[in-house]
Amino acid sequence: MNTVKVVVKHVPDYGAYKERNDLGFLTFDLKTDLSHLFNWNVKQLFLYLTAEYVTPNNELNQVVLWDKIILRGENAILDFKNMNTKYYFWDDGNGLKGHQNVTLTLSWNIIPNAGLLPNIEAIGQHSFKFPAEYTQTRGASINSVVH
Repeated sequence: MNTVKVVVKHVPDYGAYKERNDLGFLTFDLKTDLSHLFNWNVKQLFLYLTAEYVTPNNELNQVVLWDKIILRGENAILDFKNMNTKYYFWDDGNGLKGHQNVTLTLSWNIIPNAGLLPNIEAIGQHSFKFPAEYTQTRGASINSVVH
């Protein structure tokens, strides 16, 4: 896993009292082989990529940035390059600008045909930094950056 491009903007969050909050944008590479997780009792995998970081306001922040379902019989070898996040990376304040330690983790739920639903966190993680300055882009909307 690797981050390709990392940007932070300070934009209005219209759902939170019209305050301006940090909004992070990143693209990432992800390469993994999950085929060994499938057996007779595995119906599907639910993958999710989370970002974790600490701010003065919150001891732990966890944000789901991307997810994917892989059904049994589908290709479980992933090799994604320069992927956009699927969900917005909002901070509830100004905690992203200049943040020095944001950790990405790929986790998954195994959805069995029968039995327990285990939640498994991948062994590898990737940490990155946000820039110390906000990115200023005129005329670009949030939707033009996150797909």
